[in-house]
Amino acid sequence: MSPGPSARAGIPSTRVVTRFAPSPTGTLHIGGARTALFNWLHAKHTGGTFLLRIEDTDRERSKQAHVEAIQGSLSWLGLAWDGEPLFQFARAGRHREVAGQLLAEGKAYNCYLTPDELARMRAAAEAEKRPLIVASPWRDRDPAGAPAGVKPALRLKARRDGETVVDDRVQGRVVFPNKDLDDMIILRSDGAPTYNFAVVVDDHDMGVTDVIRGVDHLTNTARQIQVYDALGWALPRFAHIPLVHGPDGAKLSKRHGAQGVEEYRAMGYLPAALRNYLVRLGWSHGDDEIFSTEQAVRWFDVADVGKSPARFDFAKLGDLNGHYIRQTADAELLDHIKAFLPHAKDGAALASRFEAVGWERLAAALPSLKERAKTLPELVDGAAFLVAARPLPLDDKAAKLLDAEGKASIGALLPRLEAAPEWSAVALEAIVRAHAEATGAKLGKIAQPLRAALTGRAVSPPVFDVMAALGRAEALGRLKDRTG
Repeated sequence: MSPGPSARAGIPSTRVVTRFAPSPTGTLHIGGARTALFNWLHAKHTGGTFLLRIEDTDRERSKQAHVEAIQGSLSWLGLAWDGEPLFQFARAGRHREVAGQLLAEGKAYNCYLTPDELARMRAAAEAEKRPLIVASPWRDRDPAGAPAGVKPALRLKARRDGETVVDDRVQGRVVFPNKDLDDMIILRSDGAPTYNFAVVVDDHDMGVTDVIRGVDHLTNTARQIQVYDALGWALPRFAHIPLVHGPDGAKLSKRHGAQGVEEYRAMGYLPAALRNYLVRLGWSHGDDEIFSTEQAVRWFDVADVGKSPARFDFAKLGDLNGHYIRQTADAELLDHIKAFLPHAKDGAALASRFEAVGWERLAAALPSLKERAKTLPELVDGAAFLVAARPLPLDDKAAKLLDAEGKASIGALLPRLEAAPEWSAVALEAIVRAHAEATGAKLGKIAQPLRAALTGRAVSPPVFDVMAALGRAEALGRLKDRTG
């Protein structure tokens, strides 16, 4: 990609371009997903462009499987990027070209500090309990005196007086004294570009106008601004969003529970629910808690993101997901279940059974099943009775309901059900109510053993919905299994 304009005095009036730049050293962390979402929303809100850059310069830890997992997670979340992903490692030649330009202009220098010298500087800083700020003697030394056999690193000749200011859309004005920012390495001794240098070159060449990332990058931003200054390139607008913490206020980690987006997918959260929840971590629109992605695009303004860390509340996410399950159209929810089953325990076997009996059976039961579920595993577990092999295994409570009295109740009702002219929930309820009235039995006394015989459980969706979903032949067969 060719370099963009080099005006220094701020971003010109142009289309907004954001980017998400994960490292493929692992799967997509939930905090990274929120960063991607904020970038995506800002681009969509402004009619701009959302780009994806894979920062794969750590060759030992970067894996193609992680690249595919990250892209898969973004796609599952509905965060489509524009154009093809850019891979940072493939641009190393461009990075070296720009570094060479800085060297030629006297804005960078070859540093011949040896590992032993750096180790002594580090030890001295630790002994004096101060941060390590490398003051390389090679900044102004004639390289003709370089030690033999030492390959130099290339350092930026940064200003040592004054200050570097980050005018941040979330954090406000953040000031870094330049005396605390040493001459950063831009090319290692093996010619590999460093992160803070490659990021600047890539953002510039990609035309990125707005950088939205975690507040833990603030110091990196100060160093990157120095590179922009040295190159005379326009600064993007910066917005450093707060980190995501666990319920206890500590940085979200494995001990709090799931970390990667893939884990949330496997736990049965809907992408729309996760998007809704993530956007509310640090950003708000009045008192609105539940809103569509379309509303989020209309309302989102990165300037409204708060400074304080957001706390991840798994219970609140579960409640929100339950709401989305209930509100999702049955046909769309069925598609979510089909996509989820390959990721679920025993999901492949369950999908095979639904294929055998027809997905229509599950579709018919969804209106009732989704009222009780907060996650797809709960919904699928509740639907397992639909394809259970006969005779159904009974849980303890169901077995108690199917005592002699319960079996007799089913036996007395069976002739009426077998003669039902219509097999629908409404028609079946009318038949059972008429039977209860004729026999003087309470409706619950009839419905409870029916439920146990039909589902193997004492708790299920409404029993007449269950009968309708199973269909005449299957429902009657299960009832007869308990009266024979």
